[in-house]
Amino acid sequence: MLFKAKSFVYFSREKIERLSVEYFISKRILKSEVQGKKVSKAIVRISVISIALAVVVNLITISVVTGFQNEVRDKVTGFGSHLFIMSASEGSIYESEPINKNQSFLSSLRENPKIKGVFPVAYKPVLFQSDKIETKIKLASGKDSIQSKQNIQGGIIKGVNNEYDWEFFKSHLVEGDIPHFSDSVVSNELLISKKIARDLSYSLGDTIRSFFVRSVPVMKFFVIKGIYETGLEEHDKKLAIGDLRAIQELNDWGISASIQIDDTLYKTPGYENEFIVRAEATGGHGRFRYDWGSGYEKYGAKTFNAFKDTTFQIIVSDFYSNIDGRNEQSTIPDTAKLKITIKGNKNTTNDFKCNSLGELIKNYSDESGLKYSVKAGEKEVFFEHENGVGSYQNYVGGFELTVKNWEDMDVVTKLVKKQVEFIPTPFGETLKVTSILENEGDIFVWLSFLDLNVVIILVLMILIGIINMGSALLVLIVIRTNFIGILKALGTTDWTIRKIFLAQAFFLILRGMVIGNVIGVGFCFAQSYFNLIPLNPEVYYLNTVPIDLNPLNWLLLNIGTLVVCVAALIIPSIVITRISVVKAIKFN
Repeated sequence: MLFKAKSFVYFSREKIERLSVEYFISKRILKSEVQGKKVSKAIVRISVISIALAVVVNLITISVVTGFQNEVRDKVTGFGSHLFIMSASEGSIYESEPINKNQSFLSSLRENPKIKGVFPVAYKPVLFQSDKIETKIKLASGKDSIQSKQNIQGGIIKGVNNEYDWEFFKSHLVEGDIPHFSDSVVSNELLISKKIARDLSYSLGDTIRSFFVRSVPVMKFFVIKGIYETGLEEHDKKLAIGDLRAIQELNDWGISASIQIDDTLYKTPGYENEFIVRAEATGGHGRFRYDWGSGYEKYGAKTFNAFKDTTFQIIVSDFYSNIDGRNEQSTIPDTAKLKITIKGNKNTTNDFKCNSLGELIKNYSDESGLKYSVKAGEKEVFFEHENGVGSYQNYVGGFELTVKNWEDMDVVTKLVKKQVEFIPTPFGETLKVTSILENEGDIFVWLSFLDLNVVIILVLMILIGIINMGSALLVLIVIRTNFIGILKALGTTDWTIRKIFLAQAFFLILRGMVIGNVIGVGFCFAQSYFNLIPLNPEVYYLNTVPIDLNPLNWLLLNIGTLVVCVAALIIPSIVITRISVVKAIKFN
């Protein structure tokens, strides 16, 4: 073992010494003056410049494309998420059917170390309207005329709760603060983009008028809490962030129940006048069933003869074919109450006061309209309504799921689909999982094409460098023909001579790479800090050229360029083996 170790050390030293000689010779001949120096000097400079140019172009190309892909990808996923769990019956996350928010799989997904977070969300299309904008115009008569107009812009409000990850929007917040949402009170705070604010002439703290389409068109006012700007115009111009509870209610999800007293009495000849107690419901799919205390039925109205105190309680749900809801998926029901109290002489006839139209005269005790009374002689009947809180808060449009590392996307997608997709939930729902690659397919297909462009540019620039270095190597060999002949006469092998010239080319390539790295890295840092080159965000989704100078990419590019160029020069160096010793020594 000792002998082998010594042999190995001796061999290594001998090899290093021989390599040192070759390097020494190659360095000396680069500096020496020989016939043809003027010609070779120009060609060598061109080859060095070509290598430097190749490194500069390739370095900037990789940095810009990688930065562009990462920046656009991060912004697109920041507006949405990496994965979205939604109803299997819909194709768009903005128009998805509601699903129950209390899914059994949520806890296991949140415990997965590859998953950053799972958040319930809901979307609602909206029309934003500006305040009146007055403009002064000059008439043909020369007089000034004041004209006013109101701009309208369509958009989408994304509803989130207090668990939502605001990291993306905090990094792009330009004015104000992030809205605060609680579980107990519906908030009217809104986060909008700078583009929406500019187009509608709104400022921070203003009240923005919003219109929604539901069973009955609704106008709602929001307060602008914060303004963001990402530069991704396609999304900036349409997305605002609001309270999840507000969007759940606006979407008419779940059931909202109430009990009303008709304005007219139910009159039957020979009987006392009776109140008509009617259940009102919104939401669900529109076909309701009512439980007044003895099971579900189709009738949503009762009559009441006001001779004793009573309380009505109604449970409202929906159904398709079976009134009992057997083997059907029904919406979570809602409950409403009505308390009726009679004061005075309860046995007085129900000759309640009405107006000229025959409508009951109601005496309201507060502004809510939920407490009032009606009179009939010495008897006064008090009504106290307690509307249902609504079951809309139990439904969401879907769940956004973000992964910690983009590289884990495929693994997490397969895992979540296996656990969730097309497996009926306890609520009778069928869900599916879509990724950001599907929801924003056009953008990511476009980004993937950039990889092909990078490969083409890298190959072309390295090929140009190889051709120029090959030409320079051949020129160096030609002007050193005498030297080659002398070395061969002294017994030097062809491969040793080839290595001398390859080492010479190595030094030239290295020189070009150093120059190229200085220029390329310098430009990348300048663009990163000073944003020298702007972009049109409406075309490129960004307002400046992004740079991502990854150290690993930089290292691989330099090593690859050096290895490929030197390896490619082995072929033109074969010309040395064809040089005759006698002719080479006589060569002039």
